[in-house]
Amino acid sequence: ISDTQTFTGDFVYVSEKTADDLRSCNVYSGDLVFPHRGAIGQVGIVPQNHGKRYMLSTSLMKLTCNRDLVDPLFIFYFFRSTIGRQALLQNASTVGTPGIGQPLASLKSIVVPVPPMDEQHAIAHILGTLDDKIESNRRMNETLEAMARTLFKSWFVDFDPVRAKAEGRAPGLPKPIADLFPNSFEESEFGKKPRGWEIATWGKLITLEYGKTLSGYQGNGGPYPVYGTNGIIGTCSTPLCNHGGIIIGRKGAYRGIHFSSGPFFVIDTAFYIEPKRPLEWRWAYYEMLRTDLNNIDSGSAIPSTSRDDFYSIPVVYPPIEIQLEFARLLDPAWYRQQLSAEESGSLATLRDALLPKLISGELRVKDAERFVPESMNG
Repeated sequence: ISDTQTFTGDFVYVSEKTADDLRSCNVYSGDLVFPHRGAIGQVGIVPQNHGKRYMLSTSLMKLTCNRDLVDPLFIFYFFRSTIGRQALLQNASTVGTPGIGQPLASLKSIVVPVPPMDEQHAIAHILGTLDDKIESNRRMNETLEAMARTLFKSWFVDFDPVRAKAEGRAPGLPKPIADLFPNSFEESEFGKKPRGWEIATWGKLITLEYGKTLSGYQGNGGPYPVYGTNGIIGTCSTPLCNHGGIIIGRKGAYRGIHFSSGPFFVIDTAFYIEPKRPLEWRWAYYEMLRTDLNNIDSGSAIPSTSRDDFYSIPVVYPPIEIQLEFARLLDPAWYRQQLSAEESGSLATLRDALLPKLISGELRVKDAERFVPESMNG
């Protein structure tokens, strides 16, 4: 379940026979899905207008709408609203793993305000249009990110331009860029590497700086993102690091590697890096993503990233000129990603502001339409 209508995460597949034998667990287009253990209060909707069926796990329950009376998407947004979420949570227990004692009875007891069908359709359309644009931006950014990672792998993992030149083939790059790559390999203690490229450890290239406690932090307080071990957790008014760079999770079972294009703050569950040698941030970021960070453990009671272990990791360090060309080629894609992310953030804020007012009837559909960007209407 995601922040839009889209399901995210990994799926487990079963045979057609198993699905047939457990028909009561099958869900279809337009069915709503709710956790009754764990993430209580969330809701998802099975993608509409296609013939696929899904199966529920034992921690989920479903609601199939009578489409003569209600629009499933309107009901979905009702349960996304403050009113609907509170209704889902009112019978939940927070002792141990959050759960609902009598999930189906609790779900059936919830009273849903149902406006006329045409108004339901209109509300669902407005909110769905915003969600669709957010989801479209997410998919585009995933494609752009895949392109960046593909280019990184070609240049710095598979060494395709070097390999092509060594075999007498054109590397498929503009001549000024192609000329930066050597035309042969040489042996190193870690295998073949492009001739002239250095084998270094991260400890020779960067330092891991500790994040700091952010006193009086309320979650949102300025233009600078605040990073923890798993990514952005809010914003603040004063950065800890005055340039863009890389954040590395320090504490926790899952520790991520994150990139910030501008100044940022890091709390004390994460590190940020400062360079000791010339390097391009994006090259270093993608190189660090190749590290299985969660297997680098200091051995303390709480899983933690060991600085010494990270410093000891070897890396093929390409000339800075090649790193800079890599970034220059991808700058337009990263800029587009940033614009899309900012637009999605604004649209999500608008959607979340309109949602409770539309569901409660405080705001009428015609009034709400004025807030939707003109380019998204129609």
